[in-house]
Amino acid sequence: MMSQPAKVLLLYAHPESQDSVANRVLLKPATQLSNVTVHDLYAHYPDFFIDIPREQALLREHEVIVFQHPLYTYSCPALLKEWLDRVLSRGFASGPGGNQLAGKYWRSVITTGEPESAYRYDALNRYPMSDVLRPFELAAGMCRMHWLSPIIIYWARRQSAQELASHARAYGDWLANPLSPGGR
Repeated sequence: MMSQPAKVLLLYAHPESQDSVANRVLLKPATQLSNVTVHDLYAHYPDFFIDIPREQALLREHEVIVFQHPLYTYSCPALLKEWLDRVLSRGFASGPGGNQLAGKYWRSVITTGEPESAYRYDALNRYPMSDVLRPFELAAGMCRMHWLSPIIIYWARRQSAQELASHARAYGDWLANPLSPGGR
């Protein structure tokens, strides 16, 4: 008997989504999967007033939490930062009694405006992407979540349609069964 795929909450945060071809292409397979809930934070909270109980309920209902966003100034867009600070609160995600996310999985899916070669100690950004994403890894640890290797699409706007389609297929395949032995 086949088991059901893990329920995935895909938190999408892009303030200019209409201008991001790469992110739209990446989202397409997710919208076609019954185990994936795509939650566009900028569409839901254009005023930045986050419904914290609703967001926490969504987190409780899913096993895998995906944070898909562009890299903005070595971090995430402002609304996602606000979401992280408000929703992953003490008593819910961390601190005494804060074990609601313990054992769940965190995966960051990032698009960048620069090539991978720009993320080295001797290059433009002076640090590898693993260092840039360390705050997200630390947040996952604070929540007692399992950190999955990020998916990073470097130089997203310079990717060809074929390259983006290939990334989207691989992403969709992973989303369809994210906790399979090859998916972690």
